[in-house]
Amino acid sequence: MRTPRTSALLAAVALVSALALTACGGGDIENEDAAGGEECGTIDMAINPWVGYEASAHVVGYVAETKLGCTVNYKDLDEQVSWQGFGEGEVDVIIENWGHPELQKKYFESKGGDGSAMSAGPNGNEGIIGWYLPPWMAEEYPDITDWKNLNKYSELFQTPESGDKGTLYDGDPGFVTNDEALVKNLDLDYEVVFAGSENALIEGFRKAEENKTPYLGYFYEPQWFLSEVPLVKVELPEYTEGCDADPEEVACDYPLYTLDKIVATDFAESGSPGYELVENFKWTNEDQNEVAKMIASVGMDPEEAAQQWVEDNPDKVEAWLP
Repeated sequence: MRTPRTSALLAAVALVSALALTACGGGDIENEDAAGGEECGTIDMAINPWVGYEASAHVVGYVAETKLGCTVNYKDLDEQVSWQGFGEGEVDVIIENWGHPELQKKYFESKGGDGSAMSAGPNGNEGIIGWYLPPWMAEEYPDITDWKNLNKYSELFQTPESGDKGTLYDGDPGFVTNDEALVKNLDLDYEVVFAGSENALIEGFRKAEENKTPYLGYFYEPQWFLSEVPLVKVELPEYTEGCDADPEEVACDYPLYTLDKIVATDFAESGSPGYELVENFKWTNEDQNEVAKMIASVGMDPEEAAQQWVEDNPDKVEAWLP
């Protein structure tokens, strides 16, 4: 039979043991609402309008929710609008940033801005932007992949939108693009026409390859669609440091982008394990393409695709955790 003193002693021992386990990370963190949810809080994640970005955001968001107990709010926003959200307290994370030096000057303290945003380091993806053609055109017209020969073929690309000029299709007007300046400064007989979205560009390239019809368009990597249709990149004048400094005078190719993560300064300084996760997050173009293809081609829900990739890659995920 236990005396009151014995019971009190056992209770004290149990309490100390429980605290020790908590301090050492004992137990299933996925079910520790007090440790995870209260500590991490809410992460407002911008979703920019291309599926590769969506793949990265949902993988990070899924890990934040299931491993750290965070609450993640996804917000569909254009790139420029996403940056505005930092100062307004509406956005914590842009998970895939394509440069934007003009926005860094506005929001980075180190660039003379208001200090509401900062970089959280590279996300592991290498970004390429350029002009692409369906494979059949590169085979039929081998010299068309050199920009110097594009005017020779401009009639092939004429559409009602471009009149007597060739059409160069761009995607969403919010995407990073120098194309109108390039067409003007390279004296090309083309008109930039906005297809409107990533999906519109993909469908345009897909139909062009299937039907053997001309199509010239802005496109980029990482991009899952290139595993379905291996588009051929047009060689523009070589990029050199500073050749794109004046947006109105650009006459060179796009640079290779080391994509990074942009976060609200308040979020970075909050002590949230969610910020540590974002800071630690890195994966490859191939990783992103795998998840993006599940979403765009297979038709999986973004969270389901994220869950599958996370379950298939535990070692990579473990390296991101605080």
